[in-house]
Amino acid sequence: MNIDLKSAGQSLASQFTGLNGLPPGQWPLAPRLLCGVAVAALVCTAGYFAYWSGQFEEQEALVAKEETLKTEYKDKIAQAINLDALTAQKAQVDQYVERLQKQLPSKAEMAALLSDINQAGTGRGLAFESFKPGQVVVKDYYAELPIDIKVTGSYHDIGAFAGDMANLPRIVTLNSMALTAGKDGTLTLDAVAKTFRYLDPDEATAQRKLRAEKDKAGKKGGGK
Repeated sequence: MNIDLKSAGQSLASQFTGLNGLPPGQWPLAPRLLCGVAVAALVCTAGYFAYWSGQFEEQEALVAKEETLKTEYKDKIAQAINLDALTAQKAQVDQYVERLQKQLPSKAEMAALLSDINQAGTGRGLAFESFKPGQVVVKDYYAELPIDIKVTGSYHDIGAFAGDMANLPRIVTLNSMALTAGKDGTLTLDAVAKTFRYLDPDEATAQRKLRAEKDKAGKKGGGK
């Protein structure tokens, strides 16, 4: 069946002539169809940007949240399965922390500890030229007391004194150590001995309050 394309094209083009002044309802079929398709495309485009795009984004966010919740659920299931093992592990950690805390003296025991440090030196035959406790530095969970010491004695006695510091029942560290030799063969040790104690209830309360204020200020600063 032969189709005259030229005649068909002229017939189609003729439907788009003489439309000025005519309402769309009186247009020929082809212009009305084209106008309807254009309006439908415009409505779909406007609907996508005005409404559907937000729905799609919300859907993607909910899908991501669903995956997160699934992961959290799996983690909690694993924790529930291993609850007995985790409870036993926590008990071991608590015991370890308790042993460490026992190595930290209280504020009332600090004087006895300072006396132990002094006696450890004199017991080794060392002469204390300086023994000056410094300012207490309060940390988040403990307090630190630096002590400037200067002792004179033989090499072996100073070495034994350093070993005694490590073997004290309380935690004592020697820092910033410097040895100088005298003309008579003796050595002089300049060092900062640091000991630590746990915070008393008032200090612990003050530190918790200070941490809470810092966290609050950090959240405010991060939200700006």
